[in-house]
Amino acid sequence: MYHTYLTIFIPTVIAFCITVIGTRFIMGYMRESGVVALDHNKKHKPTVPSGVGIALALGFAMGILVYAAGGSFNLYVPVASIEYLFAAVIGVILISLVGLLDDLNVKREMTKSTDMMDTRKGLKQWQKPLLTLMGAIPLMAVNAGISVVEIPFIGYVNFGIFYPLLIVPLAIIFGANAFNLLGGFDGIATGTGLVAIAGLLAYSLIFGTYTGTLISAVLFATLLAFLFYNLYPAKMIPGDSFTYAVGAAIIIDMILGSMEAFGIIVFIPWIIEFILHARKKFKVTDLGKMRPDGTFASPYGKRIYSWTHVAMNIMRPKEWQVSAFMWGIELVFVIAALLLKYLMFF
Repeated sequence: MYHTYLTIFIPTVIAFCITVIGTRFIMGYMRESGVVALDHNKKHKPTVPSGVGIALALGFAMGILVYAAGGSFNLYVPVASIEYLFAAVIGVILISLVGLLDDLNVKREMTKSTDMMDTRKGLKQWQKPLLTLMGAIPLMAVNAGISVVEIPFIGYVNFGIFYPLLIVPLAIIFGANAFNLLGGFDGIATGTGLVAIAGLLAYSLIFGTYTGTLISAVLFATLLAFLFYNLYPAKMIPGDSFTYAVGAAIIIDMILGSMEAFGIIVFIPWIIEFILHARKKFKVTDLGKMRPDGTFASPYGKRIYSWTHVAMNIMRPKEWQVSAFMWGIELVFVIAALLLKYLMFF
Protein backbone atom coordinates (compact mmCIF):
# COMPACT_ATOMS: atom_id res chain seq x y z
CA MET A 1 0.00 0.00 0.00
CA TYR A 2 2.88 2.39 0.78
CA HIS A 3 4.32 1.73 -2.67
CA THR A 4 0.94 2.38 -4.30
CA TYR A 5 0.42 5.72 -2.58
CA LEU A 6 3.99 6.75 -3.44
CA THR A 7 3.18 6.29 -7.14
CA ILE A 8 0.39 8.83 -6.64
CA PHE A 9 2.32 11.25 -4.44
CA ILE A 10 5.29 11.76 -6.81
CA PRO A 11 3.19 12.61 -9.93
CA THR A 12 1.11 14.94 -7.74
CA VAL A 13 4.16 16.88 -6.55
CA ILE A 14 5.52 17.10 -10.10
CA ALA A 15 2.16 18.36 -11.39
CA PHE A 16 2.07 21.05 -8.67
CA CYS A 17 5.60 22.28 -9.44
CA ILE A 18 5.09 22.33 -13.22
CA THR A 19 1.84 24.26 -12.82
CA VAL A 20 3.49 26.89 -10.60
CA ILE A 21 6.42 27.35 -13.00
CA GLY A 22 4.22 27.23 -16.09
CA THR A 23 1.73 29.74 -14.71
CA ARG A 24 4.42 32.28 -13.87
CA PHE A 25 5.99 31.93 -17.32
CA ILE A 26 2.74 32.05 -19.31
CA MET A 27 1.46 35.05 -17.33
CA GLY A 28 4.49 37.06 -18.44
CA TYR A 29 4.37 35.72 -21.99
CA MET A 30 0.67 36.56 -22.43
CA ARG A 31 1.12 40.08 -21.09
CA GLU A 32 4.04 40.76 -23.43
CA SER A 33 2.06 39.29 -26.33
CA GLY A 34 -0.93 41.54 -25.65
CA VAL A 35 -3.22 38.68 -24.66
CA VAL A 36 -4.92 40.54 -21.83
CA ALA A 37 -8.45 41.08 -20.57
CA LEU A 38 -10.19 43.77 -18.55
CA ASP A 39 -10.77 43.04 -14.87
CA HIS A 40 -14.28 44.50 -14.66
CA ASN A 41 -14.53 43.96 -10.92
CA LYS A 42 -11.85 46.46 -10.03
CA LYS A 43 -12.50 50.19 -9.78
CA HIS A 44 -9.96 51.25 -12.40
CA LYS A 45 -10.59 48.27 -14.76
CA PRO A 46 -6.96 47.10 -15.04
CA THR A 47 -5.83 44.74 -17.79
CA VAL A 48 -4.36 41.43 -16.67
CA PRO A 49 -2.90 38.53 -18.67
CA SER A 50 -5.46 36.03 -19.91
CA GLY A 51 -5.33 32.54 -21.41
CA VAL A 52 -3.07 31.31 -18.61
CA GLY A 53 -5.08 28.11 -18.13
CA ILE A 54 -2.92 26.21 -20.60
CA ALA A 55 -0.39 25.98 -17.72
CA LEU A 56 -2.82 23.79 -15.79
CA ALA A 57 -3.22 21.45 -18.76
CA LEU A 58 0.57 21.15 -19.02
CA GLY A 59 0.91 20.49 -15.29
CA PHE A 60 -1.73 17.78 -15.45
CA ALA A 61 -0.07 16.19 -18.49
CA MET A 62 3.37 16.13 -16.87
CA GLY A 63 2.03 14.61 -13.66
CA ILE A 64 0.31 11.77 -15.51
CA LEU A 65 3.33 11.24 -17.79
CA VAL A 66 5.60 10.88 -14.76
CA TYR A 67 3.38 8.05 -13.58
CA ALA A 68 3.51 6.45 -17.04
CA ALA A 69 7.31 6.79 -17.15
CA GLY A 70 7.69 4.97 -13.84
CA GLY A 71 5.85 2.00 -15.29
CA SER A 72 7.73 2.10 -18.61
CA PHE A 73 11.12 2.00 -16.85
CA ASN A 74 9.99 -0.88 -14.59
CA LEU A 75 10.15 1.13 -11.39
CA TYR A 76 6.77 -0.41 -10.53
CA VAL A 77 3.93 -2.30 -12.17
CA PRO A 78 1.31 0.27 -13.27
CA VAL A 79 -2.07 -0.17 -11.63
CA ALA A 80 -3.88 2.35 -13.83
CA SER A 81 -4.29 1.73 -17.57
CA ILE A 82 -1.56 3.68 -19.40
CA GLU A 83 -3.77 3.66 -22.49
CA TYR A 84 -6.61 5.36 -20.63
CA LEU A 85 -4.26 7.85 -18.97
CA PHE A 86 -2.75 8.88 -22.30
CA ALA A 87 -6.27 9.36 -23.67
CA ALA A 88 -7.05 11.59 -20.68
CA VAL A 89 -3.89 13.67 -21.20
CA ILE A 90 -4.52 14.14 -24.92
CA GLY A 91 -8.17 15.01 -24.28
CA VAL A 92 -7.37 17.67 -21.66
CA ILE A 93 -4.64 19.26 -23.78
CA LEU A 94 -6.81 19.32 -26.93
CA ILE A 95 -9.73 20.93 -25.15
CA SER A 96 -7.46 23.44 -23.43
CA LEU A 97 -6.09 24.44 -26.85
CA VAL A 98 -9.67 25.04 -28.01
CA GLY A 99 -10.10 27.37 -25.04
CA LEU A 100 -6.82 29.07 -25.90
CA LEU A 101 -8.21 29.91 -29.35
CA ASP A 102 -11.06 31.63 -27.54
CA ASP A 103 -8.63 33.51 -25.27
CA LEU A 104 -6.46 34.68 -28.16
CA ASN A 105 -9.39 36.42 -29.87
CA VAL A 106 -8.46 39.84 -28.48
CA LYS A 107 -9.77 42.95 -30.26
CA ARG A 108 -8.01 46.30 -30.54
CA GLU A 109 -11.34 48.02 -29.85
CA MET A 110 -14.05 47.26 -27.33
CA THR A 111 -16.69 44.82 -28.53
CA LYS A 112 -19.99 43.72 -27.00
CA SER A 113 -20.09 40.17 -25.67
CA THR A 114 -22.64 38.64 -23.27
CA ASP A 115 -24.31 41.94 -22.35
CA MET A 116 -21.05 43.81 -21.75
CA MET A 117 -18.22 45.59 -23.52
CA ASP A 118 -14.85 43.87 -23.52
CA THR A 119 -11.63 43.48 -25.49
CA ARG A 120 -12.41 39.81 -26.05
CA LYS A 121 -15.02 38.47 -28.43
CA GLY A 122 -14.33 34.73 -28.27
CA LEU A 123 -15.72 31.85 -30.28
CA LYS A 124 -19.27 31.82 -31.58
CA GLN A 125 -21.81 29.88 -29.53
CA TRP A 126 -22.22 27.13 -32.12
CA GLN A 127 -18.45 26.68 -32.41
CA LYS A 128 -17.90 25.91 -28.73
CA PRO A 129 -19.67 22.53 -28.47
CA LEU A 130 -18.37 21.50 -31.90
CA LEU A 131 -14.72 22.22 -31.08
CA THR A 132 -14.87 20.85 -27.54
CA LEU A 133 -15.83 17.49 -29.08
CA MET A 134 -12.09 17.08 -29.75
CA GLY A 135 -11.53 16.54 -26.04
CA ALA A 136 -13.75 13.45 -26.15
CA ILE A 137 -12.28 11.78 -29.24
CA PRO A 138 -9.23 10.22 -27.45
CA LEU A 139 -11.49 8.54 -24.88
CA MET A 140 -13.87 7.37 -27.59
CA ALA A 141 -10.93 5.91 -29.52
CA VAL A 142 -9.82 3.69 -26.62
CA ASN A 143 -13.36 2.78 -25.53
CA ALA A 144 -12.72 4.30 -22.11
CA GLY A 145 -14.89 3.66 -19.10
CA ILE A 146 -17.38 0.97 -18.14
CA SER A 147 -20.70 0.89 -20.00
CA VAL A 148 -22.62 -0.23 -16.89
CA VAL A 149 -23.27 3.03 -15.00
CA GLU A 150 -24.82 3.51 -11.57
CA ILE A 151 -27.36 6.36 -11.68
CA PRO A 152 -28.50 7.97 -8.40
CA PHE A 153 -31.94 6.72 -7.20
CA ILE A 154 -32.30 4.54 -10.33
CA GLY A 155 -29.61 1.88 -10.11
CA TYR A 156 -27.32 0.26 -12.67
CA VAL A 157 -27.95 0.88 -16.37
CA ASN A 158 -26.03 -0.83 -19.19
CA PHE A 159 -25.56 1.63 -22.06
CA GLY A 160 -23.53 -0.81 -24.15
CA ILE A 161 -21.83 0.68 -27.22
CA PHE A 162 -23.72 3.93 -26.67
CA TYR A 163 -21.56 4.68 -23.61
CA PRO A 164 -18.22 5.33 -25.39
CA LEU A 165 -19.73 6.63 -28.62
CA LEU A 166 -22.55 8.82 -27.28
CA ILE A 167 -22.58 9.23 -23.48
CA VAL A 168 -18.84 10.00 -23.14
CA PRO A 169 -18.66 12.72 -25.85
CA LEU A 170 -21.92 14.36 -24.75
CA ALA A 171 -20.77 14.37 -21.12
CA ILE A 172 -17.39 15.93 -21.94
CA ILE A 173 -18.91 18.54 -24.26
CA PHE A 174 -21.50 19.47 -21.64
CA GLY A 175 -19.01 19.43 -18.76
CA ALA A 176 -16.50 21.68 -20.52
CA ASN A 177 -19.10 24.21 -21.68
CA ALA A 178 -21.12 24.23 -18.44
CA PHE A 179 -17.99 24.76 -16.30
CA ASN A 180 -17.04 27.62 -18.64
CA LEU A 181 -20.26 29.48 -17.82
CA LEU A 182 -19.51 30.18 -14.15
CA GLY A 183 -16.73 32.73 -13.79
CA GLY A 184 -15.96 36.41 -13.85
CA PHE A 185 -14.78 36.75 -10.23
CA ASP A 186 -11.32 36.17 -8.80
CA GLY A 187 -10.97 32.55 -7.76
CA ILE A 188 -14.57 31.53 -8.39
CA ALA A 189 -13.90 28.93 -11.11
CA THR A 190 -10.61 27.76 -9.62
CA GLY A 191 -12.04 27.46 -6.11
CA THR A 192 -15.25 25.66 -7.05
CA GLY A 193 -13.26 23.31 -9.29
CA LEU A 194 -10.86 22.63 -6.41
CA VAL A 195 -13.75 21.78 -4.06
CA ALA A 196 -15.28 19.47 -6.69
CA ILE A 197 -11.99 17.66 -7.27
CA ALA A 198 -11.42 17.38 -3.51
CA GLY A 199 -14.77 15.62 -3.35
CA LEU A 200 -13.82 13.24 -6.16
CA LEU A 201 -10.49 12.56 -4.45
CA ALA A 202 -12.19 11.80 -1.13
CA TYR A 203 -14.65 9.47 -2.87
CA SER A 204 -11.84 7.69 -4.73
CA LEU A 205 -9.85 7.14 -1.55
CA ILE A 206 -12.84 5.80 0.40
CA PHE A 207 -15.02 4.04 -2.16
CA GLY A 208 -13.36 4.28 -5.54
CA THR A 209 -10.49 3.13 -7.71
CA TYR A 210 -6.76 3.70 -7.95
CA THR A 211 -7.20 5.39 -11.34
CA GLY A 212 -9.72 7.81 -9.89
CA THR A 213 -7.39 8.56 -6.98
CA LEU A 214 -4.43 9.22 -9.29
CA ILE A 215 -6.29 11.54 -11.65
CA SER A 216 -8.08 13.34 -8.80
CA ALA A 217 -4.83 13.88 -6.88
CA VAL A 218 -2.98 15.27 -9.90
CA LEU A 219 -5.90 17.56 -10.78
CA PHE A 220 -6.15 18.73 -7.18
CA ALA A 221 -2.45 19.64 -7.17
CA THR A 222 -2.69 21.64 -10.40
CA LEU A 223 -5.77 23.55 -9.23
CA LEU A 224 -4.19 24.29 -5.85
CA ALA A 225 -1.07 25.67 -7.57
CA PHE A 226 -3.22 27.73 -9.92
CA LEU A 227 -5.31 29.14 -7.08
CA PHE A 228 -2.27 30.95 -5.66
CA TYR A 229 -2.32 33.27 -8.69
CA ASN A 230 -6.10 33.51 -9.05
CA LEU A 231 -7.19 34.36 -5.51
CA TYR A 232 -8.41 37.91 -4.90
CA PRO A 233 -6.80 40.14 -6.01
CA ALA A 234 -5.97 37.89 -8.96
CA LYS A 235 -2.76 38.36 -10.89
CA MET A 236 -4.30 36.90 -14.04
CA ILE A 237 -7.49 35.65 -15.64
CA PRO A 238 -7.44 31.87 -16.27
CA GLY A 239 -9.48 32.15 -19.46
CA ASP A 240 -11.35 29.53 -21.43
CA SER A 241 -8.18 27.46 -21.78
CA PHE A 242 -8.63 26.85 -18.04
CA THR A 243 -12.40 26.44 -17.75
CA TYR A 244 -12.75 24.09 -20.74
CA ALA A 245 -9.84 21.96 -19.53
CA VAL A 246 -11.05 21.70 -15.93
CA GLY A 247 -14.65 21.00 -16.91
CA ALA A 248 -13.53 18.23 -19.26
CA ALA A 249 -11.01 16.88 -16.74
CA ILE A 250 -13.70 16.55 -14.05
CA ILE A 251 -15.87 14.51 -16.42
CA ILE A 252 -12.89 12.40 -17.53
CA ASP A 253 -12.06 11.76 -13.87
CA MET A 254 -15.62 10.56 -13.27
CA ILE A 255 -15.50 8.24 -16.29
CA LEU A 256 -12.09 6.66 -15.70
CA GLY A 257 -12.61 6.55 -11.94
CA SER A 258 -16.01 4.85 -12.31
CA MET A 259 -17.74 7.45 -10.14
CA GLU A 260 -20.43 8.80 -12.47
CA ALA A 261 -23.22 8.61 -9.90
CA PHE A 262 -21.24 10.57 -7.30
CA GLY A 263 -19.95 12.96 -9.97
CA ILE A 264 -23.41 13.87 -11.23
CA ILE A 265 -24.34 15.18 -7.78
CA VAL A 266 -21.04 17.06 -7.42
CA PHE A 267 -21.60 18.67 -10.82
CA ILE A 268 -25.18 19.84 -10.10
CA PRO A 269 -24.18 23.52 -9.51
CA TRP A 270 -22.88 23.73 -13.08
CA ILE A 271 -25.96 21.94 -14.41
CA ILE A 272 -28.07 24.60 -12.70
CA GLU A 273 -25.80 27.33 -14.08
CA PHE A 274 -26.31 25.93 -17.59
CA ILE A 275 -30.09 26.00 -17.16
CA LEU A 276 -30.02 29.56 -15.82
CA HIS A 277 -27.91 30.80 -18.73
CA ALA A 278 -30.12 28.95 -21.22
CA ARG A 279 -33.10 31.02 -20.03
CA LYS A 280 -31.47 34.04 -21.70
CA LYS A 281 -30.03 32.06 -24.64
CA PHE A 282 -26.54 32.24 -23.07
CA LYS A 283 -26.34 36.00 -23.75
CA VAL A 284 -25.77 36.78 -20.10
CA THR A 285 -23.00 38.02 -17.85
CA ASP A 286 -22.17 36.65 -14.40
CA LEU A 287 -20.70 40.01 -13.41
CA GLY A 288 -22.48 42.64 -11.35
CA LYS A 289 -22.71 46.40 -11.11
CA MET A 290 -20.14 47.79 -8.70
CA ARG A 291 -21.42 50.16 -6.05
CA PRO A 292 -19.26 53.00 -4.66
CA ASP A 293 -18.50 50.92 -1.55
CA GLY A 294 -17.05 48.09 -3.66
CA THR A 295 -20.02 45.74 -3.30
CA PHE A 296 -21.95 44.33 -6.26
CA ALA A 297 -25.57 44.49 -7.38
CA SER A 298 -27.12 42.12 -9.89
CA PRO A 299 -27.27 43.66 -13.40
CA TYR A 300 -30.69 42.05 -13.96
CA GLY A 301 -32.36 43.08 -10.73
CA LYS A 302 -34.35 40.25 -9.17
CA ARG A 303 -34.08 38.08 -12.30
CA ILE A 304 -31.62 35.23 -11.80
CA TYR A 305 -29.45 34.03 -14.68
CA SER A 306 -26.46 32.80 -12.65
CA TRP A 307 -25.46 31.63 -9.19
CA THR A 308 -23.58 34.94 -8.86
CA HIS A 309 -26.89 36.82 -9.21
CA VAL A 310 -28.25 34.77 -6.30
CA ALA A 311 -25.35 35.96 -4.14
CA MET A 312 -25.94 39.58 -5.20
CA ASN A 313 -29.64 39.37 -4.36
CA ILE A 314 -29.30 37.88 -0.88
CA MET A 315 -26.43 40.12 0.30
CA ARG A 316 -24.23 43.06 -0.71
CA PRO A 317 -21.12 41.06 -1.53
CA LYS A 318 -17.63 42.19 -2.33
CA GLU A 319 -15.83 40.31 -5.08
CA TRP A 320 -14.17 37.73 -2.82
CA GLN A 321 -17.48 37.08 -1.09
CA VAL A 322 -19.17 36.13 -4.37
CA SER A 323 -16.45 33.54 -4.94
CA ALA A 324 -16.63 32.29 -1.35
CA PHE A 325 -20.41 31.94 -1.70
CA MET A 326 -19.94 29.69 -4.73
CA TRP A 327 -17.26 27.63 -2.98
CA GLY A 328 -19.75 27.07 -0.17
CA ILE A 329 -22.50 26.01 -2.58
CA GLU A 330 -20.22 23.45 -4.20
CA LEU A 331 -19.08 22.18 -0.79
CA VAL A 332 -22.72 21.55 0.16
CA PHE A 333 -23.21 19.34 -2.91
CA VAL A 334 -19.95 17.46 -2.26
CA ILE A 335 -20.99 16.74 1.33
CA ALA A 336 -24.49 15.75 0.16
CA ALA A 337 -23.01 13.33 -2.39
CA LEU A 338 -20.76 11.72 0.23
CA LEU A 339 -23.68 11.37 2.66
CA LEU A 340 -25.88 9.81 -0.01
CA LYS A 341 -23.12 7.33 -0.82
CA TYR A 342 -22.60 6.54 2.86
CA LEU A 343 -26.35 5.97 3.28
CA MET A 344 -26.19 3.59 0.27
CA PHE A 345 -28.58 5.55 -1.97
CA PHE A 346 -26.24 4.62 -4.85
